[in-house]
Amino acid sequence: MSEKHTVFHLMRVGNCKLPTRFTYPFHYTPHPLAVQAAEELQAYLRSRGEWAEELQGGKMFGVLVVRTDEGEVGFLAAFSGMLAGSNRQEYFVPPVYDLQAPGGFFREEETRISALNRRIAELEETPAYLYARQALEEEQRLARLAVGTMKMRMQRDKMCRDLRRAASPSAEELERLTQESRHAKAELRRLRASCEERVAAAQAKVDAWRADIDRLREERRTRSAALQRRLFEQFRIGNFCGETKDLFTLFREAGRDAPPAGAGECAAPRLLQYALLQGWHPVAMAEFWWGDSPRAELRRHLHYYPACRSKCEPILRHMLLGLEVEPNPLAHPLAADAPEVLWEDDALVVLGKPAGMLSVPGKGKIPSVTSWLEGRYGGGNGFPLPVHRLDMATSGILVAAKTREAYLGLQAQFAARSVEKRYIALLDGVVADDEGVIDLPLCLDPADRPRQMVSETYGKPAVTRFRVLERAEERTRIAFYPLTGRTHQLRVHAAHPRGLDAPILGDTLYGRPADRLYLHAEYVAFIHPVTGKPVRIEYPAKF
Repeated sequence: MSEKHTVFHLMRVGNCKLPTRFTYPFHYTPHPLAVQAAEELQAYLRSRGEWAEELQGGKMFGVLVVRTDEGEVGFLAAFSGMLAGSNRQEYFVPPVYDLQAPGGFFREEETRISALNRRIAELEETPAYLYARQALEEEQRLARLAVGTMKMRMQRDKMCRDLRRAASPSAEELERLTQESRHAKAELRRLRASCEERVAAAQAKVDAWRADIDRLREERRTRSAALQRRLFEQFRIGNFCGETKDLFTLFREAGRDAPPAGAGECAAPRLLQYALLQGWHPVAMAEFWWGDSPRAELRRHLHYYPACRSKCEPILRHMLLGLEVEPNPLAHPLAADAPEVLWEDDALVVLGKPAGMLSVPGKGKIPSVTSWLEGRYGGGNGFPLPVHRLDMATSGILVAAKTREAYLGLQAQFAARSVEKRYIALLDGVVADDEGVIDLPLCLDPADRPRQMVSETYGKPAVTRFRVLERAEERTRIAFYPLTGRTHQLRVHAAHPRGLDAPILGDTLYGRPADRLYLHAEYVAFIHPVTGKPVRIEYPAKF
């Protein structure tokens, strides 16, 4: 059977119209044909019982709907990385470059590097080396003890000499006291020199072992860097303009020193490269997660996800040249309603921001609350200016300052976490607890901006109090009271398995698309930065 017949899966299109432009891979709603293809792939995965345990651990899959040169419409499937110990499996397209090919340089060099790892581990566990390290630590301990003991004795003797000097001693007695002091200091110098000599001898024995270990580590580092460079040079990536470039070139052109580990092995590049080599026309694409979420990243079983920017953006921007691609919806958002003025005076204006409007200017000339304020109030001196931000997809109360004094005063309150805030959200799932606190530290996911991740090591504290308002039809209406103000805090705390495990409805980053993100800033209370009087604003959600 030809490779085409094992990886090309014919589809029944019926009355479904093919899209006129290819999927924008970094922000999309899956086309119905891509959903149909994904469901067929998911059924196949369920049939492979021998993969069940591995798949439960989590993996990204992708489908690419294509039209062949004979006019047939079908789909290709791919997985990211390895599956069942191989990067080649029946039903799926092959990798861009098969680094696991028998006899290939990768396996040979990987074997050498593995041997270096074993040799380093053996040396580090050699009894003689371990004994030398213990001996060094013991000499260092004894040296600290001996010097410390002598210093304490010298301090005691000094106190005695000071008392004798205070008793008006003779000239001869004063000279003896001076000689005792000099002798004690000389003894301390001799002791230190003796200790340093013994420690240095013990250190030399350790260094003799370390020299071999460090030499092997440097060889491993050099070999690994050379292997990575040579490997990435084998990834020859084409595009639909007929150009071919290797991964190093693509990432250098994108301003990156080198590709990250795993670049070129994700599902999307595999799918597009295979279609390109066959001369088939890409129609639509989608990627979905199967299995449990990783501990740090946030992935949900069978949810669709955009291509990752860290590994795939330079590759896909090159590969899609020559195709007509959908515009980036974030660069060309649907027109949002104008903000609603909820309250204002000479120092402040409190707005009701519509969903779909940026708080502050982004890339390009996308309308924002800041630009709207400039149009309404002039803004010649830089004010009014939003004091805080809401995500573009979030609606609700946004406070802007008309003067520098008001801006600095309110910013100080936000920084001190003295501003009271309440958000209303509709969650895609049922939350069991009626109320509680979510405490999950957050930081930027460097491999997939702008997504945030939970990290006990690198995350900043993020705390949210919640109260369930209503449960109905697999949905939960909830009130959030953020005690900190991290990026995407409510979205991640809602969706994460260690949070509420129920993403906000319409959250395209951490959940599933809907007609909007169902998150609304409903209430804010603060002290007026000029008058000192309390200000409380409520703006009920329209959902």
